[in-house]
Amino acid sequence: MAAPSASAISKLHPQPSGDEATLAKLGYKQEFCREFTPLEVAGLAFSYVGVVPSIVSVLFYAIPNGGPFAMVWGWAFACPFILCTGLALAELASAAPTSGGLYYWTYSLASPRCRNFLSWIVGYSNTIEMITGVASVNWACTIQIVAAITIASSDQVYTATSLQLYGIYAALGLSQAVIVSLGTKVLARLQRLFTLVNASLCFIIIIALPIATPPDYRNSANFALGEFTNLAGWPSGFAFILSLMAPLYTIGGYDASVHMSEEASNATMAIPWAIVRINISLAFCMGTDVGGVLDGPLGQPMAQILFNSLGQQKALAIWCLIIIAEYMVAANCLLVGSRQTFAFARDGALPFSRYLYRINRYTGTPVNTVWFEIICSLAIGLLSFVSTQAIDAVFTIAVTASYIAYITPITNRFVFKNDFKPGPFYLGKLSFPVSVIAVVWMTFMSFVFFFPATPQTTVQEMNYTVVVLGGFMFLAISWYYFPVYGGVHWYTGPVANFTPATRDEDSISERKDEHDADIYVEAVDV
Repeated sequence: MAAPSASAISKLHPQPSGDEATLAKLGYKQEFCREFTPLEVAGLAFSYVGVVPSIVSVLFYAIPNGGPFAMVWGWAFACPFILCTGLALAELASAAPTSGGLYYWTYSLASPRCRNFLSWIVGYSNTIEMITGVASVNWACTIQIVAAITIASSDQVYTATSLQLYGIYAALGLSQAVIVSLGTKVLARLQRLFTLVNASLCFIIIIALPIATPPDYRNSANFALGEFTNLAGWPSGFAFILSLMAPLYTIGGYDASVHMSEEASNATMAIPWAIVRINISLAFCMGTDVGGVLDGPLGQPMAQILFNSLGQQKALAIWCLIIIAEYMVAANCLLVGSRQTFAFARDGALPFSRYLYRINRYTGTPVNTVWFEIICSLAIGLLSFVSTQAIDAVFTIAVTASYIAYITPITNRFVFKNDFKPGPFYLGKLSFPVSVIAVVWMTFMSFVFFFPATPQTTVQEMNYTVVVLGGFMFLAISWYYFPVYGGVHWYTGPVANFTPATRDEDSISERKDEHDADIYVEAVDV
């Protein structure tokens, strides 16, 4: 019998790609189809940020806490710190590009004495960040839909009930779950459409809005770049710091590309400077009545600016485009979050991990984790029945939860003794100072975001971030230390589901412990 040819052997036993080999070094087998091209991953990061939709969502943080000055210079002030945070995380992502991301890095770089607990906390913080991220974007989209109805009405007056708001919110989430449950190839190609819509909105706001704005609403450079309007009641310096919620929420999700790294090739990220130009454009076109923009009948500062500048029909057309873009942002948040949840369930850390860690045989995607994320976000949406301030807390929860997940692995890298192996992206001697700046900045801003919007507040108007986030973390820690059944008795960090024939020494750090827990993946009908 003739021996099989080399080509036949190659077809029977294809060699793993560079991305698969990198994943194998980290102890994981390839389970997703790698359908995302570098362009589509960049599009994912761009549309995940959202640019215009994200600015629209949190403009109410900047306008009362500094007005035009905060809208423009808040971004300029925050950008260096945002850049440091992104660079510090990029080094870790370059060394270990796995969808587990943050909690995997935390475990690999921490001391054996505390690595399990720290990995657990970061994994749950990251999960909370993803769920509240979906909730916050969908809530913003809900309010924008109500604003569209108000713009379309003859007298620009419309008030939705709490039940109507929650109905819209639930419909958005459920429809997004259907879309994100589709195959990876479909999701990858959709990123091109998402990127086109977001890029078009940037063009409209930066170029078309200033051209179309009537002279009555055009502001001078002195007003747009130097007018500080304090409507919140805090001292001006602290009010400006509170306004930084706008850029920090908008440029969040640094780890979005990381969680998609098992479906991508050579993921990259960039800081979208177009956002600064958009805010400058808005500052020049918003008119001098800052209070009227904030408390206008449309209920959304951005909608009021567009209505004043463009009139009813044009404003409604652009606003509908913004709603579509916001919907796309929420879908991408769900997409990214489902992959992180899948990775955490792969390591057995979540309740019902056995059921969450499954790939649907028809779509090749983690359908169960998609619906898990949406069910959790629907539960969070019930805060809308408590008060507006309670549901608005999802914006700051998403940021503060992410900061817990970011600070820990960055700190572990330098505090604990480990064998960190840099990847292709490495800052060299700048790594330590950049990381220190990022950690100090995130720690400081986390405490700032616990403050209420105004110094005179009631129970209904308080900032519920510390209550909701604290409650989540209390449950996570309680589950870890629960007698007999808690994670402290069985959680041993990320669990390898693939053992390469030869161990490569270029992994993020050598593992010293063998895991006696084994988690499996299976294809199921859903």
